[in-house]
Amino acid sequence: MRKVLMGNHALSYGAMLSRVQVIAAYPITPQTQVVELLSEMCAEKILDAQFIKVESEHSAMAACLGASLAGARTFTATSAQGLALMHELLHWASGGRLPVVLGNINRAMAPGWSIWTDQNDSLSQRDTGWMQFYCGSNQEVLDSVIQAFKVAEKLHIPAMIILDAFSLSHTYEIVDVPDQEKVDKFLPPFQPKFRLTPDEPHAFGGLTSPEHY
Repeated sequence: MRKVLMGNHALSYGAMLSRVQVIAAYPITPQTQVVELLSEMCAEKILDAQFIKVESEHSAMAACLGASLAGARTFTATSAQGLALMHELLHWASGGRLPVVLGNINRAMAPGWSIWTDQNDSLSQRDTGWMQFYCGSNQEVLDSVIQAFKVAEKLHIPAMIILDAFSLSHTYEIVDVPDQEKVDKFLPPFQPKFRLTPDEPHAFGGLTSPEHY
């Protein structure tokens, strides 16, 4: 089906088609429309997912880590200072081999205070162990979300979907939205090798000596 979507909504549709189970997010310009639409989808039962409203981007990533450890397919989105606030937990996601997918709308880092596009926010996180998918169109945005979950869950490595602020995030383009049945065939339910469960206890993120680190 063809739809006219802004880049932010293409990101939301990609998450919906991926059947994410937990979304934790805090709004920040120019990311806000992503989580607004996902929140509406959850409220209207279009998407069967838990939407967690948190007080900061740090908490959003913390919630995603916990949900991913429990075996849920998780998604969040942010931008600029929000991504910087997540920095500590980005290392936890990659070090813990948690396949969280994050949509980042490229925005300039302060100071000076700017809401316009600049890739320094995502480039400054290139050594955190996350895969980064840079998108050049709204079609790539939607497709990359689905592909990112496929790759991230196979390799147990988190992934960022990255698009420029306003020139993509707020610009409308024609996007081919795949049928849910086709996406389900490509992206089956997440089956982690290990998860937090009282039925089969495991320890995660414990103290590690140098020879094992």
